[in-house]
Amino acid sequence: MASSEPVITCIEDLRLLARRRVPRMFYDYVDCGSWTERTYRANSEALSEIPLRQRVGVPISGRSLASRMLGEPVSMPVAIAPTGLTGMQHADGEILAARAAERFGVPFTLSTMSICSIEDVAAHTSRPFWFQLYVMKDRAFIERLVARARDAGCSALVLTLDLQIQGQRHKDLKNGLSTPPKPTLRNLLDLATKPRWCLGMLRTKRRSFGNIVGHVDGVTDVSSLAGWVSQQFDPTLSWEDVRWLRTIWTGKLIVKGIMDSDDARAAVESGADAVVVSNHGGRQLDGAPSTIAVLPDIAEAVGRRVEVLFDSGVRSGQDVLKAVALGAKGVLIGRSFLYGLGAMGEAGVTRCLEILHRELDLTMGLCGVTDIQAVDGAILMRRDRPAA
Repeated sequence: MASSEPVITCIEDLRLLARRRVPRMFYDYVDCGSWTERTYRANSEALSEIPLRQRVGVPISGRSLASRMLGEPVSMPVAIAPTGLTGMQHADGEILAARAAERFGVPFTLSTMSICSIEDVAAHTSRPFWFQLYVMKDRAFIERLVARARDAGCSALVLTLDLQIQGQRHKDLKNGLSTPPKPTLRNLLDLATKPRWCLGMLRTKRRSFGNIVGHVDGVTDVSSLAGWVSQQFDPTLSWEDVRWLRTIWTGKLIVKGIMDSDDARAAVESGADAVVVSNHGGRQLDGAPSTIAVLPDIAEAVGRRVEVLFDSGVRSGQDVLKAVALGAKGVLIGRSFLYGLGAMGEAGVTRCLEILHRELDLTMGLCGVTDIQAVDGAILMRRDRPAA
């Protein structure tokens, strides 16, 4: 008897399945950018336009994708990016994604705005994970949050700098994004078509922001949380705050949201061990260049002093290879793993990682390279920079 499960061959297959299985407001939260979504589209389009250099007559047996990121051994140069509301794509989503990443041998990053708490994820994993931090106005809360990450054994802190104010995302406003969803007629009709998602949510107690509710004075439920969050993103955030954070966090520090070489240098001077070239997946400044367009300059500026990581627009193993060729030590994936999570839970995250690993391995071989750590710009058909 034929299986009812669809055949999954690429990240796009996972996206289409997630769109069917995840409530509209949470699917749209992932699959959207700010304003016209030009930068959101540009991230993937610019990667797809970079041609690879096919080689033949070169022995390509014994290929290795093993590498290191922030001193940690990885099965391939890929990490799970921090994403808010992950536990709304699938019940207990952060725990499931962290377990899949651990088994596959790649780092997992937990967002400040996660549904499952730091302690939840630590209790369900056996290896250290990374924790992403927003520096909010309540610095006492931030100090407690950093201490919780330290107590949980997190091996790196990922400081996101490009969300001092939030870019407007039309779909979120039109959908009335909230967690849990408000019981409007539109939402109830949508939820009625997502029985798998609803059943999972009924079985879990994790339905709000686990790192915040119960950890901030006066924030005890969803209604009080919304007001607190809206007031807490700090437009005064500066490099001085990064230096302050360096004094209370002694582990590895990754600064995320770098799109300019001068900012990359400032991050290094402020104590960063790595920078992430990122435009927040096109969710903040619409009209910014694609991340792959600015990666080479940033890698040239600081790549000998710190590790340069990359995100935004990655949908295939080929995209990973191109980023590495242009100077990235590793790549963070956000939407790709979220599609897998929404589509199939923990198995979907594993499937996402398997797809990227296989695509990366085969493409590297077809380019005549056997070791990911030896990849450089020579695998690209042309050496000029991709268009913004």
